[in-house]
Amino acid sequence: MIPAAAPGLGRRRTALGIALALALAAALAAVAWLQVRQYRALDTTVRYQDDYLQVSLAQLQIEFLRLRAALHDADNAAAADAAAQAAVQLRYDIFVSRVDLLQSGRAERLLSDLVDFRPVVTMTRDFVDQADQVLGPEPKRPFDGAAVNDLLARMQPLDAPLQSLVLAATHGVSVEVAERLDVVREQGRIGVVLTALLAVSSVGFALIAFALARREALRRRALEKLTDELRLAQREAESASQAKTAFLANMSHEIRTPFQGLLGMLQLLDSDQLAPDQHRRLETARNSALHLLAVLDDVLDMSRLEAGTLTLAPQPVDLRALVAEVQALMEAPASAKALALQVHVDPALPAQALLDGTRVRQILFNLLSNAIKFTDHGSVALDLRAEGDALLMTVTDTGIGIDERTRARLFQRFSPGDASRSRRHGGTGLGLEISRNLARLMGGDITFDSTLGQGSRFVVRLPLQAVAAAQPAPAAPAPSGTPGTRRLRVLAAEDNDVNREVLAAMIGMHDHEVSFAHNGREAVEAMRSQRVDLILMDLHMPEMDGIEAARAIRALPPPAAHVPIVALTADVFADTRARCVEAGMNDFLTKPVGVTDLGRLLARYAAEPQYERV
Repeated sequence: MIPAAAPGLGRRRTALGIALALALAAALAAVAWLQVRQYRALDTTVRYQDDYLQVSLAQLQIEFLRLRAALHDADNAAAADAAAQAAVQLRYDIFVSRVDLLQSGRAERLLSDLVDFRPVVTMTRDFVDQADQVLGPEPKRPFDGAAVNDLLARMQPLDAPLQSLVLAATHGVSVEVAERLDVVREQGRIGVVLTALLAVSSVGFALIAFALARREALRRRALEKLTDELRLAQREAESASQAKTAFLANMSHEIRTPFQGLLGMLQLLDSDQLAPDQHRRLETARNSALHLLAVLDDVLDMSRLEAGTLTLAPQPVDLRALVAEVQALMEAPASAKALALQVHVDPALPAQALLDGTRVRQILFNLLSNAIKFTDHGSVALDLRAEGDALLMTVTDTGIGIDERTRARLFQRFSPGDASRSRRHGGTGLGLEISRNLARLMGGDITFDSTLGQGSRFVVRLPLQAVAAAQPAPAAPAPSGTPGTRRLRVLAAEDNDVNREVLAAMIGMHDHEVSFAHNGREAVEAMRSQRVDLILMDLHMPEMDGIEAARAIRALPPPAAHVPIVALTADVFADTRARCVEAGMNDFLTKPVGVTDLGRLLARYAAEPQYERV
């Protein structure tokens, strides 16, 4: 059995797993948030530093001072000094390039959050516009002392604002960079904490995974153990099934053997002159014995169906003759209850069909017996007709019907239709299940519908395979000098005293001779010393059983080796029949054997002058 964890432990493990999963999810979300925030902070810091470096506000002020110094140098030099003019022009061009940086979008984004730089930019642009008239690409004024003095005068108001702008921008950028660095440090600390949390969560999940793996390994070992136990149980079940089969075979033999004596004696008594009351009592005893035998047959059939050893023997069956036999069997119980037994066979049905006649007869007998049993007045009807490729056999009654509770267990084993302790109707509850299993084994099924208090209708559907009616073979002429029948010398191997007495009387009734052997060894010795025409061989005997004795007889020299051997046994299992054929037996009779069945067997072998092993 697979070990199961305690409920409290399982719930705690589940809660721990959920808590760790939530913690891991929260940690992952926090790490994602931290990474986004850190990226933005770093991006902003880099952008501010990059803009600060690119705008080069400090260089703007330096170039402003250099331009003013160059103008002072030019003012002190001669007006026509080309070198001084060139130096001023160079410094002016560089200054203008730095001024252009103030008007870029990146400079505006940087400075707009720090100082109000637009007035400074305006003043600077005004200065550049005036200076362009002297130093621009298309100057409108000559570069002379007056122009130089004018430019120096215009630069004077720009000096202080420009210096303040550069200082404010430098300070603001430094502050922003410091703040961003603090944010980065904070993010680093949070990252360390989150990393630790992730590590703890990972360890927790690793522990859970290890626990689950260990539990799975335990479960796997438990399953392997369970599999081994199931294999052992299967072998034990197979052994038990074999033992059960052997037990049922022995039980069949032990029960049927006294039935042979009981029914045989009842049949012998019935042949005597009896008073009406004696005859009625004898008939009651015989019916009771036959009922017990039918119960035994049901149990054995159920066992063979369970084991899958029940086999079918399909052969051409005269449907109308089969129905007539069933009708003849059912007329007496129907008449005893004053019920009308109605039988109808559709003329369109083929004369013969390929079926197992014995099993079909058994199904119809069960269904009609139930119908008569549960019907107190009215009628019971049997109808046979074809529907496509199917044979429909319908049994209808006007009986008590079936209630809803009984419907669910109608085809269950040992579930009679009336299960109350005070039920009026007998039965083992096996007939319907056996009938349905037989129908399914033949490729069909049994269905039913019923109305409580109005009756029931059972429909047997079987595959219908028509066969051509066999033409009677012409009778073979008897060999010259050989009579059509003769008196047989029969050797009966039987260890039961009562059965020997019954067999002696039955064989004597058919005017044949009989001698007896008490076991298989005596039967073999008798075949060595006397002439025998037919052997009736019981299978279960002391010292040497019937199978072994048959093999020993077949090993004798002719003509003893060719004498027909008929298995006479209470064992009704198919494998027993197969073993009989393998041992060399020619025929098979099941106990209890009736006078009529035994007479037919003796007449068949008496009509043949020679016997061949089949």
